Formats: sequence, C-alpha cells, structure tokens
Amino acid sequence: MPDLDIAEVTRRAGVPAPTLRYYEERGLVAPTGRRGLRRQDDPAVLERPALIALGRSAGFSLDEIARTFAPDGRPRIDPQALLDKADELDRTIRELGVLRDSLRHTAACPAPSHMECPTFRRIIGAVVSGVVTVPARRTPWAPSRP
Repeated sequence: MPDLDIAEVTRRAGVPAPTLRYYEERGLVAPTGRRGLRRQDDPAVLERPALIALGRSAGFSLDEIARTFAPDGRPRIDPQALLDKADELDRTIRELGVLRDSLRHTAACPAPSHMECPTFRRIIGAVVSGVVTVPARRTPWAPSRP
C-alpha cells in the first residue's frame, strides 16, 4: 500500500492535522517523508492515534505513551504499568461510585437545601480534604501538554 498524505491520515484516523503534527513533535508518530510540502506516512500510522487515544482515555500521559513505542515504532507495553493503571482506575471507579450514590441521595434528600443535607456536606468535605478527587475531563484526541 502506498504512503498516505496528511489529509488522508487525518480523514481515516479521525485526528485533526494539528494534533497529528503535535504527536510528531512529541515523537509519537514519524512521517516517512514528504511529497512537496505535504508529509507522507506509512499506512501503519493509522494505528498510532487509536493507541494514543486508548492510552489517554486510560489516563496515561503522552510521555508515558511515548515510552511504550520501541525505536522501530512497534508498541512495547509494560504489563506492570497496565496493572498499576488498572488499580488506579479501580480506585477512581470506587470513588466515583460513592460520589454518584451520594449525589442521588442528595437529589432526593428531604432537607430544605442541599447545604443542610448531611450527605451533601460529607461530599463537599471529602472533596475539600482531597479524600475524593474529581477527575478532569479531557477530549481524547486533544493535545495536552504535561
């Protein structure tokens, strides 16, 4: 299969050109060359944005994701890093489950206001104290800077 230009890669991978260029700056993708001013990529590059999006959605930083690629470009995934991330996700799921249940209680609470609801006050206290963290939302394809 012939090399793809950046327009074809962005169309097929669903990744905007600026994001693809940013991934190139970070060493996550590498063009095979240029045809005029347009970068050319091996068709295998189409897997990279998917792997990056998967890693980002699991909470890995771009630096961590970059380390999962060997010099030849093939993935070399550290099983222990995956297990550690899975444990971290388990903790987040538990925290979010408690938060979800607390919010449902608060929504149905007969207290005159949310601030008078003991459960809601515990939620606020847990967030203030850092016991419960609220994860930041991010778009999986958007470049993020460490």
